[in-house]
Amino acid sequence: MSTIALQTLPGGVDAATRLAARLGLSCAEIAVHRFPDGELRVVVAPAADTILLYVSLDQPNDKLIALLFAAEALRRGGAKRLVLVAPYLCYMRQDAAFHAGEAISQRAMGALLARTVDRIVTVDAHLHRTPDIRSVFPGIEAENLSAMPVIANALATGGIDPATIVIGPDMESEPWVNDIASRLRLQHTVARKARHGDRSVSISFADPGLLAGRPALLVDDIVSSGTTLIAAAKALTAMGATAVDAIVTHALFPPAMIAAFTEAGIRLVRSTDSVPHPTNAIALDEILADALRSELTTTHLPETIP
Repeated sequence: MSTIALQTLPGGVDAATRLAARLGLSCAEIAVHRFPDGELRVVVAPAADTILLYVSLDQPNDKLIALLFAAEALRRGGAKRLVLVAPYLCYMRQDAAFHAGEAISQRAMGALLARTVDRIVTVDAHLHRTPDIRSVFPGIEAENLSAMPVIANALATGGIDPATIVIGPDMESEPWVNDIASRLRLQHTVARKARHGDRSVSISFADPGLLAGRPALLVDDIVSSGTTLIAAAKALTAMGATAVDAIVTHALFPPAMIAAFTEAGIRLVRSTDSVPHPTNAIALDEILADALRSELTTTHLPETIP
């Protein structure tokens, strides 16, 4: 019978360790050394037949190189199956060429990872015009899990005002907003966003009177520059919202932005632990473990895993 182990790149050890504990695995950290010229040397732990590779792909470029090197070493070391567990998956937003000469990063990244691993498990991937994540990764297994059940459960457990309106900052956020609002039995609405540049947006609502005198909960999959969140918070405050909170799956913004969010009227920003961040408040190890238990059905766990 085959063996299974979990290994992680530096930076994701805490979340990877929690996931490994749920699955009954030890967690080995892959060593990454940077030479003075910027090149990387990667050293993996001894390979099992199946390796779960925990790599959250924020700040992705060095991590992608390290992942490719780790995969090479693990395959050569005897690994027969590699499963990439990437709570945040990079380069998914550009799924078409909008201007002449643009690269389609989703297509290039999909082909690269499909040649590297046998299965990909991610959470709330940025797939607005791609209905099925399996089409991104030809020839391998791929699952795009939703963080909304665990986010809704965390909100319900912590208590939420039944008058709260769940807000999507743009039309692309509607699936997440609708899901959370349905689970919590709350009203929801989605803003109309006009983007004027990477850091310039305007926000409006079809029914401004809906927000007056009620708390608002902003929900989005990714916050990177924070511009949309700030514009939405200012618009909600101007319309009379009594409080504005925000929940995001992937917190990619610099921690220094938290002060700007507070100034814009956001009382609290919470994120999942898909990316290590000071706003992390909701762990994803439960839904990741549920998706990965199928890997344990044909394997046995060694008594010790380096």
